[in-house]
Amino acid sequence: MKYVTYQRADGAPRVGYLDGDDVVDVGFDADMVAFIEAGATTGVTKAVGRVGEVRLLAPLRPRTIRDFLAFEGHLVNAFAGLGKEIPPEWYERPAYYKGLPDTVIGPGDEIPWPAYTDKLDHELELAAVIGRTGKDIQEGAALDHVFGYTIWNDMSARDTQTRELPIGMGPCKAKDWDGSNVLGPCIVTPDEIDPHDVDLEVRINGERWGGDNSKAMTHTFESMIAYSSQGLTLRPGELLGSGTATGGSGLELDRWLQPGDVIEMEATAIGILRNRVGPKPR
Repeated sequence: MKYVTYQRADGAPRVGYLDGDDVVDVGFDADMVAFIEAGATTGVTKAVGRVGEVRLLAPLRPRTIRDFLAFEGHLVNAFAGLGKEIPPEWYERPAYYKGLPDTVIGPGDEIPWPAYTDKLDHELELAAVIGRTGKDIQEGAALDHVFGYTIWNDMSARDTQTRELPIGMGPCKAKDWDGSNVLGPCIVTPDEIDPHDVDLEVRINGERWGGDNSKAMTHTFESMIAYSSQGLTLRPGELLGSGTATGGSGLELDRWLQPGDVIEMEATAIGILRNRVGPKPR
């Protein structure tokens, strides 16, 4: 199933699923996180229109956002220009930082350009949505706790990030502005996707800039879920990101986004997440 959050011109956001290009309402009177928590049980379903006739929103507003660094190739590329090597600790555990759920926007939304950066960058990621509560989850059972997978464009203000990282507290304003996290276009349930074999690609204005396959992830979603649930309860609607796929950012190419650029991120079984970059503030 491909679940979506949609909105018609005369209504509030609703939960639905895709049947080809048709959007079907699931008959549930709350948001996606509540739908997942309730067991994703549908009521009376009803076709409400085709994609384009109804607007697809971000598939969910996550309870929490955790972003990992699973692709060694991305780190090799990103660190090369900085004269740095990957620390040995990276191979030992799937570390992460936490983002702000209220910054999330969805497919077709314009990505705001924050006034404090000149180097705006995209980051192509695969993300897992937690579907079942768990604590101290073992890797062998970890994927049983996943509701589905989506695409995550984790935007970055790179010049700001360069000034923040030496402080040692991780990214903050480099990642946090309204519209800095883009999710969509849908959440694909595990029966339709193999998280260990997902082709990921990013195109800017139709030109392929990079991509990879999730086979290349050093840290799997199983290890991310097990690590983050140590002594901590994970709940339905939490989001865990793979980190940037190799070649999935402009940083690795020393190429930067420009106002008006169209970003397309594509993933096997999920589809295409498409957004336009907004104007640069004067």
